[in-house]
Amino acid sequence: MTDRQEPGEWGRGMDDDSPFASNQYVPGHPLRSGDAVPSPVVQEVLDGLPGSAIFLMPERGPDGAVVDFRITAASPDAVDIASRRGKELIGLSVLKTYPTVAGTDLWRGYLGTLETGVRFEGEPFEYQEVVAGLPRLSRFAVRAAGCQSGLIVSWVRLDSGEREQRRLAVMQRLGQMGWADWDLTQNVITWSDEVYRIFDRDPSLGPVTLEELPELVVGEDLPALGDTVQRLLGAGESIDHTFRITTPGGGIRHLRIVAEAETDVRGKPVEVHGFFQDRSAAKQAERQLLDQEEAALIQRSALTAERELAARLQHALLPLSHQSLHLADLTVDVAYQPSQEGLNVGGDWYSAIELPDRSVLLVVGDVAGHGLDAVATMAQLRFTAKGMAITEASLPTILQRLNTLLLHTSERSSSTATMIMARYDPATAEVTWVQAGHLPPLLLRGGESRYLPAPAGVLLGGVTDPSYEAATLRLLPGDHLLLYTDGLIEQPSEPLDDGLARLADASRACGGRLDGILRSLVKPDVRRDDICVLHVSL
Repeated sequence: MTDRQEPGEWGRGMDDDSPFASNQYVPGHPLRSGDAVPSPVVQEVLDGLPGSAIFLMPERGPDGAVVDFRITAASPDAVDIASRRGKELIGLSVLKTYPTVAGTDLWRGYLGTLETGVRFEGEPFEYQEVVAGLPRLSRFAVRAAGCQSGLIVSWVRLDSGEREQRRLAVMQRLGQMGWADWDLTQNVITWSDEVYRIFDRDPSLGPVTLEELPELVVGEDLPALGDTVQRLLGAGESIDHTFRITTPGGGIRHLRIVAEAETDVRGKPVEVHGFFQDRSAAKQAERQLLDQEEAALIQRSALTAERELAARLQHALLPLSHQSLHLADLTVDVAYQPSQEGLNVGGDWYSAIELPDRSVLLVVGDVAGHGLDAVATMAQLRFTAKGMAITEASLPTILQRLNTLLLHTSERSSSTATMIMARYDPATAEVTWVQAGHLPPLLLRGGESRYLPAPAGVLLGGVTDPSYEAATLRLLPGDHLLLYTDGLIEQPSEPLDDGLARLADASRACGGRLDGILRSLVKPDVRRDDICVLHVSL
C-alpha cells in the first residue's frame, strides 16, 4: 500500500451530490428511499476501537434490493488496500471503490448478515487492485455483524503478517540463526523452523528439552554450558555462549546461544527468549585462516633463516663491499652492493687474485635467481674457477668445465650463470678474456669510452656442448677497464641498450672513476638488482 488511487482506478469514492461527499454524514440531508441513518453513537464506538472497522449502510434500488453499501463511519486506525485511513474512508461506496467484490462470497456474506442478523466470518478473502499502475493482491480476514439496519465490518490484513513471517524466515536462514522461547512456568519450549535445521532435528520430535540437551553437547563443552544456563535460569542474567553439539549424522556443529530472561515481581525468571546461531562455517573459516597464518609464519621463518644463512655465506665469500687491491702493476677497485629486496640475497660475485705465475685473475659472475641456492652455486663457481686458473688451464677450457659442472654436478639442474673472466699478464700488459653470456667490458681510453667486441660464448648451464673463444687487449697507461653485472645498468621497463649508453656516458663524464660512476647510475629510490663492479686501471 503506497499510493492513493486516483478516481477512475479505484472507482469514484462518491457522487458529487452525495451527502457523504464531505467524508461525513450530514444530518438533515435528503435521503433516498430505503436509506438507513447511522446513529452518532456508532462513530463514537468506532472511535474507541483499535484496528480496522467501519459501519456500512445499505443502499437499495427501487425494488428495495440492496445494490451497494456505503461507508458512513470508520475507526481511526482503519486502512484499506490503497492506504486510505480513518475519515478518508467515510462516504466511499463499496462497489464503486472495490468493484471486484461484487458477486464474491464476501458480498454474499454482507447480504446474508444484513438479512438474517447472523454474523459473517468467512475464509480469508483475496482482493486484487491496480495501485499506482501495479497489480496488487492482498488477503484479508473479514468479519461482519448487523447493527442499526447496517453492518459493522472489521478486517485484518493477512498478507502483511505473512510477508513479515517470510522476511523473518529469510533473515534467519541467511543469518543461520533461529529463535527459541521457553515458558518456565509451563515448561513449554517453542522453536522456529530454523532451529530444527540447526540441530538437524525432525520437527515432529519437538524441541530439545533441558534434560535431552546434555546428550547432544560435546563433553568438553558441557560444564561451561551448564554454568551459563544456571546463570540464566538462576540469576536471570543474559547470556552469550558458544558450544558444540553432535548431530544425528555424527557431525560436529558449533552453536551460539544468546538469551535473556523475563522475571516476575520477585525477580524469578519465568520466560526465556533468545536465539541459536550455527557458527560452524565461521569456525571453519577461522580455522582455515589460522592454518594459513601458521603456514605463512612457518614459511616466513624459513625464508628469514635462509636469508640469514645466505647472507652469512655471501659475507664469508665477499667480506668487503668496497675495496681497492694492488695486483701486479694493476689497481683493482671493487664495489659490491646487494639487492634492495630484503629477502633476495643474490648470486652476483667477483674474484680478483694474483696467480702463482704473477698474472692476475679477474672474474665477475651472475648466478640466476636469489636465495641460498644462488649463493651456493656462486660459491661453487667462484672456488672452482680459481682452482682451475691456478693450474694454468686456458680460460675457454675453464668455462667449458664450469658449464659441465652446472649441468651434471649441481642438484639445482636448472641453474644458469653468466660470467666474464680475464687474465692479465704484467710482462706484456695484455688482457686475455672470455665470456659466457655476460655483458661486454667497457674500456675508457683517451677520454673516449667503448665496449669491447665479445668473443663467442653462451651462458653456463645452458647447453651441453658450448664453444668458448678468447679475445686479447693490450692495456695502455691511463686506461680504465670496467667489468660489471647487469644490476649496474638495468632499470625497470628500459631497453638494455639505453642502460649501456648511460654507463658509457657516465664513465666518460667522470673520467672512469668508480665512485663517480656509482653516484651517477645508482639511484636509491629506484628498485634494482645486485651490483658487482671491478674497475681495473694501469
